[in-house]
Amino acid sequence: MTWTFTDDVDAFLEAAGASLAARPAENTLLLTVTATLRDSGPYAYGTEAPVLGWWRGADGEVAGALVRTPPFLPILGSAAPEAVGALVDALPLPGVNADRDAAAVLAARWPRHRVDEEHRLYRLGTPLPPSPAPAGAPRRATTADRALLIDWIRAFGAETGQSGDRAERIVDERTAHGGLTLWETGGVPVSMAGVSRRIAGTVRVANVYTPPEHRGRGYAAAVTAEVGRAAREEGAREVLLFTDLANPTSNGVYLRIGYEAVSDRLLITAEPE
Repeated sequence: MTWTFTDDVDAFLEAAGASLAARPAENTLLLTVTATLRDSGPYAYGTEAPVLGWWRGADGEVAGALVRTPPFLPILGSAAPEAVGALVDALPLPGVNADRDAAAVLAARWPRHRVDEEHRLYRLGTPLPPSPAPAGAPRRATTADRALLIDWIRAFGAETGQSGDRAERIVDERTAHGGLTLWETGGVPVSMAGVSRRIAGTVRVANVYTPPEHRGRGYAAAVTAEVGRAAREEGAREVLLFTDLANPTSNGVYLRIGYEAVSDRLLITAEPE
């Protein structure tokens, strides 16, 4: 019962890919991050090579997986309790992004730590149209929208404490597969929502952003509802999204359009003694 680590995404997916795909909601972050590493190379997220790990139980089956892409916190996917307990001894960690229970187990091993963020994972249940419906209509973004989309992705990152370094890559990758949608009124874009590529039957909504001057009119709810509807129509079995629990407005919006809470994740940084 041991952890194995590599920087080779193909070797990782050969060992752990089936396990991740069997629980796509719990492993949505690992699935999308490894897809990006496979498509864009090992330095898609930074200047250091990734660390990819999996844990096998006594039966030889993979029952835990982790992906670290510095400078981001390591992401722990679904993992057996024994795998979580063994992780700190197997790999020095600067912190972790993990479900609430696993994060608590790991944090107990660090003399000092801080909780940076708390996120909630939602899945789309029965879709509910926004009420009242805002003015306007959706359209898929195209390469002609590139400059606007990059500006909005950077603005979204600035508001959520994320780097805007990957804005161009995010826009180009998502536009290429129809993964960005704009809400327009009178021909003017007023809100956007993105969606990941479908992996293991699952997509994840991300980068929902409305410029400050257009907020409070229901545009974000409308464009989020639209990308979820379109993803379902195009074959997604699961439509997921994460919210920051510190933002009650966004959590309320998603509940009103049919999203249901699945689980919580904590982003914890281990502090030096």
